[in-house]
Amino acid sequence: MAFDGTWKIDRNENYEKFMEAMGINVMKRKLGAHDNLKITIQQDGNKFTVKESSNFRTIDIDFTLGVNFEYSLADGTELTGSWNMEGNKLVGTFTRKDNGKVLTAYREIVGEELVQTYVYEGVEAKRIFKRG
Repeated sequence: MAFDGTWKIDRNENYEKFMEAMGINVMKRKLGAHDNLKITIQQDGNKFTVKESSNFRTIDIDFTLGVNFEYSLADGTELTGSWNMEGNKLVGTFTRKDNGKVLTAYREIVGEELVQTYVYEGVEAKRIFKRG
């Protein structure tokens, strides 16, 4: 599938503002902007296995499209939600457990890049990955 493979972070757009909106402190924002994130995605029909590896942690996430699961961000923020496929785009809708606010995430292939877009409280950020 199009998402399959290993993706390494290339650049961020508005990521620090997004982290600020999420309530992440300035030190963690500085570190988060340079986390050297690498994502490995494997898709088998509606099932996905995602391995996230960064300077801070390595985790494996298994999910099925449309099925809720729990996830913790690198800063410890806990979320619950699900991913769905809309056209060629993965759309994730997650609710923060601490305040009930919604974080929306999108993953799509644009040219030769994986573009991950986050929207929280009206602040949008992008993380762009290249195959690695």
